[in-house]
Amino acid sequence: MSRPSYLILHGYQGSVPGHWQSWLAGRLQPTDAMVRFPDLPDADAPRLDAWLDTLDRELEDESVIICHSAACLAWMHHIAGGGRPGARVLLVAPPSMSGVPEMLHSFFPAPHVELANARLVCSDNDPYCPEGAITVYPGLPADLLEGEGHINPESGYGPWPAAEAWARTGATPLAPAPK
Repeated sequence: MSRPSYLILHGYQGSVPGHWQSWLAGRLQPTDAMVRFPDLPDADAPRLDAWLDTLDRELEDESVIICHSAACLAWMHHIAGGGRPGARVLLVAPPSMSGVPEMLHSFFPAPHVELANARLVCSDNDPYCPEGAITVYPGLPADLLEGEGHINPESGYGPWPAAEAWARTGATPLAPAPK
């Protein structure tokens, strides 16, 4: 049996200590897994081309991909450009153009791509996607976490056991983080 491989991709402004992605990387690293959690370039002023270059360098075919926010868009562009799909993909709280600062507008429009191995997790009150991610990104298996904001530390997402269970086994649905 091969060693699990994880690629965790943060969103705009990175993933600070206390973010569920940082917590998840720490939970997965002590196991017999390969965990890559790269600092995407210029997190405070991201450029899609630079993020795609990093993604291409870090990705392995068997990787389980875990994206947050703007990284979800980078993943969609990666697939639209013919990139490798990874084993499973979790897209958490993808933003919409109406909810992000102008510097992120180069990530839009989000390409319409077939994401057969992806799962969407979003909230009904994400300020970065006021229309609702299920509406903006239709057709994906999805878990709607009611009232959970942008699914980041500000909305109580440090430790998130459901994300760890999904990463390890693909367990669904993903439940909110314990408060």
